Amino acid sequence: MIRRLLIANRGEIAARIIRTCQRLGIEAVLGASDADLAGVPARLADQVVRLGPAPAAASYLNVDAVVAAARAVGADAVHPGYGFLSESPRLAQACERAGIVFVGPTAEQLAVVGDKLAARRHAVDAGLPVVPGDEVRGPAEAVALAEELGWPVLVKAAGGGGGRGMRLVTGKGELEPALERAGAEASAAFGDARLYLERYVTSGRHVEVQVLGDGSDAVHLGDRDCSIQRRYQKLVEEAPAPGLDDDLRSRMHDAAVTYALRLGYRGAGTVEFLVDTGRGSFYFLEMNARIQVEHPVTEAVTGVDVVAEQIAVAEGLPLRISQDAVVLSGHAIECRINCEDWRRDFRPTPGTVTRFAVPVGPGLRVDTHVQAGDEIPPYYDSLVAKLIASGSDRAEALERLRSALRRFTVEGVTTTVPMHLALTQEPDFVAGGVDTTWFGHFLQRQGVAGP
Repeated sequence: MIRRLLIANRGEIAARIIRTCQRLGIEAVLGASDADLAGVPARLADQVVRLGPAPAAASYLNVDAVVAAARAVGADAVHPGYGFLSESPRLAQACERAGIVFVGPTAEQLAVVGDKLAARRHAVDAGLPVVPGDEVRGPAEAVALAEELGWPVLVKAAGGGGGRGMRLVTGKGELEPALERAGAEASAAFGDARLYLERYVTSGRHVEVQVLGDGSDAVHLGDRDCSIQRRYQKLVEEAPAPGLDDDLRSRMHDAAVTYALRLGYRGAGTVEFLVDTGRGSFYFLEMNARIQVEHPVTEAVTGVDVVAEQIAVAEGLPLRISQDAVVLSGHAIECRINCEDWRRDFRPTPGTVTRFAVPVGPGLRVDTHVQAGDEIPPYYDSLVAKLIASGSDRAEALERLRSALRRFTVEGVTTTVPMHLALTQEPDFVAGGVDTTWFGHFLQRQGVAGP
């Protein structure tokens, strides 16, 4: 049994993991940088241990510092949250060598899904459809493959995700500069300059399936739509994905479980798909081997505490949920509230929060690490809160969401709350099922440059 857990992360996910630990009777130790030693998660935790200076490279991204902190406090396990070292085989291996449980997949599984080309090969071998494409080595090979696939194409980094190392290319003249920029960005971000090309699906939706596995069995917890994105960064997510054909939805669920079983996957993960709305088909994109930012919408429609299930699997328990026991009920929508000026190219706006008032009411959940008087540091991601609204159906969830956004008050810094309120009133969004290009058109209608 895990009795003391080190949380090697910050922000709202750290606070969220602490709350589940408290419910389970697990001592929660927060590993924090100098910038976070006095924040809300630090005040919620049973104990705080310093990881290092404020810059992430010296603290949250330092494998040795994380393992040393876990040893210093006598932690049984490390939970990496999302981002930072959550998908690092090095951290998983270091924990194993130190006799500390890593709350996540094995190092081998992290290595496989972290390499997008290897993940694609596993998908093909498992019988999943993939977007046509392949690795390229140099401009000549890339041009030949792009001509074969047909323009436009996506240049993608083999060693990572999150939109880094990704470029949309509409013609031959753009390809070589895109390869150079993408390769440099991928090398800097992931230490891996390998690139591959994929055919660009012009009318696609980003739909993902939450899975849980214990190494021998796997189940899904339904799907989420994450099509509202800016530069491949998600802004709004909802569960279930609206307007999907029942047969298509079922086939995606089955494909996600098949993929998890093929890997012998352990823990919580997300299998991501691109739905081609024009053809009524779907393609495997990648697997995220960690808890996702958007997991609360899945929790809202299933009643499953995903973090608790992660911990149970890490303790060596078999899955506590059968597929038949997963019952999807209602609808949930999440808005990521970022500390950014959306009308100025989403420029980060760090500073002091002078007022922070979150809405309360039926069907509302706010995951945050911020209170009035807190300083938003410039070192990290600009996410300050997640607003989740749920209801018996999508219409009720959407009405609750709009009402909550009107009451969500943040002063002292600029946030994206007004943007979310505007987009949730757009007729296309209200109808449901927008594709990944929709948000760019929305920004243009608002007089803001597109992504």
